[in-house]
Amino acid sequence: MSEFVSRRLAASIASDPPDWETAAKLVEVYGEDDVELFVAVDDRDLVALRTIVDAWEAGSRSLPVHDRNLLKRALKAYRKRLKLARLDAESTVGGGPMSAGRESAIVGVRAPDQFPDEVWDRLVEQGRLIAGRDGLYELPPE
Repeated sequence: MSEFVSRRLAASIASDPPDWETAAKLVEVYGEDDVELFVAVDDRDLVALRTIVDAWEAGSRSLPVHDRNLLKRALKAYRKRLKLARLDAESTVGGGPMSAGRESAIVGVRAPDQFPDEVWDRLVEQGRLIAGRDGLYELPPE
């Protein structure tokens, strides 16, 4: 599933009345090890849970493990796509057998479709990707 647990959790408490069953299932299914999160959901403490969700959105609190793994997989898929695009451009005919080859000028590619746009937006917010025009992304300078 390529969806943020933090967003689903935020949506479950945003409903009126809050959907505590869904929130409890999310925490249980994704095996979050955040004690504060578990206690807030178990005690049905809406204020504490909103504080946690707000901290996730602000970036002042570490995202749930599932969300971090999702971002990691997405960035890995992006890097692989970029690498393949560069290799494809470098292997075109015309380099000559005695030449040193040529270097690709590709700096960005379109993000893989198996991840939603919000994943790529989050990676841009974190500074791990740079958003370009027409849905292209590139890696920041190292």
